[in-house]
Amino acid sequence: MKILHIDSSILGDYSVSRQLSADTVARLKAVHPDATVTYRDLAANPVPYLTGAHMASFQGAPVTDAALADDLAIGNGYIDDLLAADIIVIGAPMYNFSVSVQLKSWIDRVVVAGKTFQYGATGPEGLLPKGKKAFLISTRGGVYTGGSPAAALDHQEKYLGSILAFIGLTDVTWIRAEGLALGEDAKDAAIVQAQGEIVDLPL
Repeated sequence: MKILHIDSSILGDYSVSRQLSADTVARLKAVHPDATVTYRDLAANPVPYLTGAHMASFQGAPVTDAALADDLAIGNGYIDDLLAADIIVIGAPMYNFSVSVQLKSWIDRVVVAGKTFQYGATGPEGLLPKGKKAFLISTRGGVYTGGSPAAALDHQEKYLGSILAFIGLTDVTWIRAEGLALGEDAKDAAIVQAQGEIVDLPL
């Protein structure tokens, strides 16, 4: 059993998504004590942004710059992490109605034609091996579920779920803590509820 654990919050010890993603991995380790964990902290070790040189190399242009070659190797490492993992845990806070730039940069490195998806006769096809599971930790300051009028502003969960499905990762469990900016009582209640969901995960 291999677990890939990704954090993308910039809040460090103040981050609820980091707390809940750690709780999720601890729960998984309790059930699978022999599991190995690969941890990627996208805030402490940011993924470099894509450039025109990256895109050219993806289209087959020769790579003659050593720094670009090293950077491409790092990007390939993120794909290797994803391909090797049986379970993926992603801490994904909402920033300005979407995912963090740190997580978006990781996505840009793992959603690569010919490696994690391809276009076939019937359209796009995800290339991730079947059987992988993902636990997505969603944290938000406001409330976007339960008929909330703010639901249309949720470009975080919709985007992340869609892009992972695009590369073949469809067995997804959401663990959500929202309303975190609506006062300490609301924040505490949301965290307790999410922690209860983690305890009760069907693993």
